[in-house]
Amino acid sequence: MWNRCKELAMERRHASSLIAVIATQVLFLCASRAKEMSYQQHSSSSGNRMARRTFEFGRTHVVRPRGKHQATIVWLHGLGDNGSSLSQHLESLSLPNIKWICPTAPTRAVTFLGGFPCTAWFDVREISEDSPDDWEGLDASAAHVANLLSTEPADVKVGVGGFSMGAATALYSATCFALGKYANGSPYPINLRAVIGLSGWLPGSRSLRNKMEVSNDAARRASSLPIFLCHGTSDDVVPFNFGERSSRYLSSAGFRCVTFKSHEGLGHYTVPREMDDVCHWLTARLGLEGYGS
Repeated sequence: MWNRCKELAMERRHASSLIAVIATQVLFLCASRAKEMSYQQHSSSSGNRMARRTFEFGRTHVVRPRGKHQATIVWLHGLGDNGSSLSQHLESLSLPNIKWICPTAPTRAVTFLGGFPCTAWFDVREISEDSPDDWEGLDASAAHVANLLSTEPADVKVGVGGFSMGAATALYSATCFALGKYANGSPYPINLRAVIGLSGWLPGSRSLRNKMEVSNDAARRASSLPIFLCHGTSDDVVPFNFGERSSRYLSSAGFRCVTFKSHEGLGHYTVPREMDDVCHWLTARLGLEGYGS
């Protein structure tokens, strides 16, 4: 069974985005039977100097705007996926004034998968609010996103979004923006204007409110940041109530512009109607021209 999981993971590089999602689900199901094993995190050269560990991020794919460049969104893939498959999908959206940046996460051992290596923005022990968060991994990925956005023109609105683990990283970036710093204390440098999370969860959800209450600046930044969350009611990988509770945790911590939308019967994948919701929301929140052209 475990050997078959490895074969499926390798085949994902050549699969379509739908097949990639199915393979990810298979890995999650197989992980529950795998023995948890200890491992040593692979260290390699990287542009990120924040974390004690360093991570080698994969290739970044960029979809250029077809019209006037009004916004740039970094879009983050889910566990085991890559930026290439996402860029092909985003290129088909009717948002001609957005530049999409689709990075690829480092390949690392994931504890939830019994130490099996795959692309992941951070380590996950289990899908649970009680599971400890990998703050080093989250900081490194949020810093990578910030670095990708740091060279965008001053008149271009910037944001971050993602699916599943990518959504969790996007929401963590939102909290870094509000708090003005990463978990390790280094300042967060980007003025985010929009955050999107599909089928994801909020890292550090239970402690967020206490962190926010000690800073008036954090409350001000949080109240001005638009966040759009979507979750399928039939998600069997990241349960629907994780998305629902993430929305409530954000709102109670002072994020006043949170929109949560449920999709009846939707599993752990995206569908055209969900992406249409994303397009409409981005157009309205960022004041984009030319939607649908």
